Amino acid sequence: MTLELWAGPECTVNRVGDRFHDQLAASGFAARLQCLDDLASLGIRRMRLPLLWERTEPAPARHDWSWGDQAIARLGALAVEPIVGLLHHGSGPAWTDLLDPAFPQLLAAYAGAVAARYPHVRDWTPVNEPLTTARFGALYGVWHPHRADDASFVRALLNQVQATVLAMRAIRRHQPAAALVQTEDLGFATASPALQYQADFENLRRWLTFDLLGGHVDRAHPLRPYLRDAGASEAELDALCRDPCPPAILGINHYLTSDRHLDDRTWLYPPQRVGGTARQRYADVEAVRVRGPLAGGFAERLRETSCRYGRPVALSEVHLGCAREDQLRWLYQAWRATSSVRAEGHDVRAVTCWASHGSVDWDSLVTRWDGHYEPGLWDGRSSPPRPTALGRLARQLASGEGAIHPVAADAGWWQRGERIAYGPVGRLEAVPATGRPLVIAGATGTLGRAFARACAQRGLSHRPLGRSDMDIADEASVAGALARWRPWAVVNAAGFMRVDAAEQEAAAHWRENVGGPDTLARLCARHGVQLVGFSSDLVFDGFQSRPYVESDRPQPLNAYGRAKQEAERRMLAALPGALVVRTAAFFGLREAHDFIAAGLERLRGGLLWTVACDQVVSPTYLPDLVHAALDLLIDGESGVWHLANEGAVSWAEFAAQAAAAAGLDAGLVRAVPAAALGQRATRPRWSALASERGRIMPTLADALRRYAEHTRGRTEPAAAARAAEGSPTG
Repeated sequence: MTLELWAGPECTVNRVGDRFHDQLAASGFAARLQCLDDLASLGIRRMRLPLLWERTEPAPARHDWSWGDQAIARLGALAVEPIVGLLHHGSGPAWTDLLDPAFPQLLAAYAGAVAARYPHVRDWTPVNEPLTTARFGALYGVWHPHRADDASFVRALLNQVQATVLAMRAIRRHQPAAALVQTEDLGFATASPALQYQADFENLRRWLTFDLLGGHVDRAHPLRPYLRDAGASEAELDALCRDPCPPAILGINHYLTSDRHLDDRTWLYPPQRVGGTARQRYADVEAVRVRGPLAGGFAERLRETSCRYGRPVALSEVHLGCAREDQLRWLYQAWRATSSVRAEGHDVRAVTCWASHGSVDWDSLVTRWDGHYEPGLWDGRSSPPRPTALGRLARQLASGEGAIHPVAADAGWWQRGERIAYGPVGRLEAVPATGRPLVIAGATGTLGRAFARACAQRGLSHRPLGRSDMDIADEASVAGALARWRPWAVVNAAGFMRVDAAEQEAAAHWRENVGGPDTLARLCARHGVQLVGFSSDLVFDGFQSRPYVESDRPQPLNAYGRAKQEAERRMLAALPGALVVRTAAFFGLREAHDFIAAGLERLRGGLLWTVACDQVVSPTYLPDLVHAALDLLIDGESGVWHLANEGAVSWAEFAAQAAAAAGLDAGLVRAVPAAALGQRATRPRWSALASERGRIMPTLADALRRYAEHTRGRTEPAAAARAAEGSPTG
């Protein structure tokens, strides 16, 4: 039996207060049956299919089977076996919850109804992660029913376990061969010496879902007294021992936030990281952020679970919300670890790609509605969803064919020194970047420096090259640099950027803005190297009053725009796989000539800021541009993409919004016609950009907020922070 690839969409329906968060709706998965075909195209054998209670039974005994009927029928046609899930981090429909005494019987009744409708389904997960859901809903209080005490936690856990047992009985009345595929997060806790007792307790507690279902919590079990003290009865614990419901497959959902470190030295950590128990206050942080030794993760969880229970195991969720290259590394390392544990003789069945079409607001543990989207194997911000490099890697792993992406084998952020935020505890271990580099042409310029910073943040091996290292308009110089550095891709951040000067310095700007991109494209095509280059909103004439999209016809008004249009044509003619990014009006340059920085400095001094009121643009926050371009490059995207923050404003409106975001007097912004500013090159009156290929850039309002916070020193740009931070899903 070979290692299988499984997959599933992030499908949590959790409740905060009286509001339900529905991931299938938020990601668009529920509205597109084609998503099932997407998953089948990976070569998967099984899919975790959510036929969730909250979505299907909105009122007692009233079922809406429309989506389930279509999904089950389509999977049958695709020859993909479903693993049907009924409750995923939920507390049930609005008319029940995790603490309802009738909860087990109510879920079992729903399970029986589902099995009666789909009696051929063999694999079931009635409740995903009972222990984890009980912790978040009844011990930490962040999800419904918002309790924070041991008695509520134990009751919520037992209700879910008993519901699983009763659900499997109900299912087996219709399908006697039905198998339980039980999932749980088995995060491991480490601690400072004074808190080792708490870590020992949590490391026992993490097994409770499997122990209770397997009938192992007998009177000798070390946590039996804890459960009894928290309200569990001897009768219900004995009943689980007498009539166990052991899983056929033990599914492990492992995330970087799963493993924790507990520390009694509370003064070393931010206040929001400090909590504890009635016995002792302590900090509770991600182990990866404080522990010096590298965490093992996947292999350790698989190995210890297999040894403890002697049953088949699987990685039932593999996903990380982070930059694209780290998503690749997380999946690749999961596959390699699983293969290694299988080679040791453990019965490991599968690796499951999770959050296939993305997830929403898991960076806040779905406690808020911010709309923060994280792509998965597909990016749902395009219509139809756009396959990412992660999807291609999954397909390659399933088939065993094809060379993996050059960045996938390098160290993830969880293996690099910058992972440490509070320590380290113990000797710091880190893995250096050793992969093929990304070459950045124009390394001394504004855009080149921004790319170098982003690559350093993201752990992308890179080589910044100035003109003396690689003159992009000199064929011999480019050929020599490509042969020396053997990059997998080139970012062309070089060029002649002075729009007005281009009207007079024709030879110089044509050499840099046309000859250079043309030479790079021809040489990259010859060497099999990917290329991204940058164009401008100035390729358009501005004679329309809606944002320009990629398919709109360029018709430039000035020399700079004409050169950019010709560069686009030559690049794509020489290298059809090149990525051409049109963008506009950078801000966040960290330089004195940054339009916004210079203007805000005038306002701080009480001076007027004179700005054009009759030219409409889409300003672009430089960190957002750079990170989005890197993601598209890693995804292998080609052709023209528009990357600018969502929004169309005049320069004067932009200045006023920036002043307001910075807490300065917008009344000092003086709006004047562009003709009063002495611009030599003709600008379009309207050159706002939008994308018909995917809405992957944040709004201008969000970008300005982050820019203002960053310039006040409170935070890093969000795009950069997300690149170095992992958020869990599911």
